[in-house]
Amino acid sequence: MAHAVFSDVHGNREAFEAVVAFCRQQGIDRYYFAGDIVGYGADPEACIALLRDVGACCILGNHDAAALGKLDTGFFNLPAQKAIAWTAGRLCLEERRILDSWPLAALESFMMVHGTPDRPETFGYVLSSYEALKAFSAFTRQLVFVGHTHRPGVFVEEKKGIHFDKSVSFTLSPGRRYIVNVGSVGQPRDGDPRACVCFFDEGKGTVTLHRVAYDVAGAAGRILAAGLPPVLAERLFEGR
Repeated sequence: MAHAVFSDVHGNREAFEAVVAFCRQQGIDRYYFAGDIVGYGADPEACIALLRDVGACCILGNHDAAALGKLDTGFFNLPAQKAIAWTAGRLCLEERRILDSWPLAALESFMMVHGTPDRPETFGYVLSSYEALKAFSAFTRQLVFVGHTHRPGVFVEEKKGIHFDKSVSFTLSPGRRYIVNVGSVGQPRDGDPRACVCFFDEGKGTVTLHRVAYDVAGAAGRILAAGLPPVLAERLFEGR
């Protein structure tokens, strides 16, 4: 049975529901969430509830931390700051308790962090081979799943060096290590507006990225109806 690994739902109920429905159709047996259930989107409460419903193993993202007041939003852009302030005002004590219980990393047969394995508390980005080199030096497992950039792909470490591949569909190979970015469920930024979810079959050693269509117009309409910045709705249609 495969595991579903996903990230960056960002309060997008329509996208998250579509991904969970797809996973259930495929017989997924375990869910792993790489952070940022809130921020940007208009349905943080519903997304937190669905995350609990599927029994996901969860770690903390930077928007989750910001909504709890544990991270300064000074480095966020203005629409993101407004969305976090709006979100923080909606979360009840139980929802805040749930987010506050999440660790910065999860360790199983693989590792999972939101940003980068070498300093997960800084929520840094793994965008280049140089950043990937630092990240690979911080863990010993063969496979790490990350999110944060909203752009799916895989950094592969082998004897010849480190290379990046945008197409995530491969089988784990001895002598190689992998940092897999699972993209974003609720706000993709690779030009494809469909939601992202990654399947990992431990028995077969396969990692496969899937894209799932959802009601983008419905999610955008909820953002506008909530009075959130219009740009947060507009970008959903473009996947940027």
